[in-house]
Amino acid sequence: MSAPVLGRARLLLKRGAEAVAVVLLATMFVAFLVQIVFRYVLNWPVGWTSEVSTAMWLWAVLWGAAFVVDEREEIRFDILYAAVGSAVRRIFDAVTSTALIVVYAISLPAIVGYVSFMRVERTDYLKVPFSVVFSIYVLFALAALARYAWILRRAIVPAPTSPPSTAR
Repeated sequence: MSAPVLGRARLLLKRGAEAVAVVLLATMFVAFLVQIVFRYVLNWPVGWTSEVSTAMWLWAVLWGAAFVVDEREEIRFDILYAAVGSAVRRIFDAVTSTALIVVYAISLPAIVGYVSFMRVERTDYLKVPFSVVFSIYVLFALAALARYAWILRRAIVPAPTSPPSTAR
């Protein structure tokens, strides 16, 4: 595929991921408002709104971390990182990425096992299996593996620089 097509596809995927995050946050906000109205205006507290708000918050945070937040937007301590040259930065990236890939790869079977196990438990009001509620963590872990594999690849094989111009 050509670079413009890949760039457009990446932009569409990014916008789609952002749209999902917006829907999750909007759903959480509406459930929160319904909870306020029912509890304080109608004097009829309902529990399902708390379940929806909590699940949407969990999904929004992990969805956003996996698919919306760009690597450059992550919070990190970069005083030392910014003070060294690009070759040392690539070493830092390679070491950090390798460590995180190992941790996520080792934990992935346990994550999947726990989420699968939680299908026997259900939320109190809506009776949604906890495996559905927690399944976002599996997507998050897979996205983190892919992200750090990409960072490791970029650290090992840096982007080619354009050759110097010979025209005068």
